Amino acid sequence: MFSGNSQPGFLLLDKSLGPVASNHEAIQILTYPNLPERIKRIDVFLADKIRASLVSRQSSNGLDFVKEFKSGKRRYFCRSFRLDTVGKTSSLQAALLFERCSSGTTALAQIGQDFELTHREQETVEFLIQGLTSKEIALRMKISPNTVKAFLRIVMVKMGVSTRSGILGKVIGPAG
Repeated sequence: MFSGNSQPGFLLLDKSLGPVASNHEAIQILTYPNLPERIKRIDVFLADKIRASLVSRQSSNGLDFVKEFKSGKRRYFCRSFRLDTVGKTSSLQAALLFERCSSGTTALAQIGQDFELTHREQETVEFLIQGLTSKEIALRMKISPNTVKAFLRIVMVKMGVSTRSGILGKVIGPAG
């Protein structure tokens, strides 16, 4: 689901949404296209970026963070974890994990929405894109090959195509 060539970014935030700790990848993701070493007050820059780009809304029970955001041309999933204090009073508020979306994942998610595919139908299409046979898809999904074929027939009806190639054509789209 995620691109294997980039490491996830990890960021700990205090109650004022200031960064307390992070890995190098999180800094690079949030400062792009700038070079982190060229930013004079990186803590202020990051706090502003977090408030502007990652907080979706503030509610009575705390903060809600976006689920997905862009940095340059790359898309990232943002998973947030609210932190509770254990023992001593802590100033920590949340941990954020940034994982890069592969372009195929984003496109497939959009196709799933456009054609109202269920999670299992979308999973079947994902394996079809990878070039797997019905039997191979069945093994991966732990279902029978006939169930895979049924999913594919439903997907074909929803997409208005009559072949597996037609599904691929809808997902990949016209060549540029």
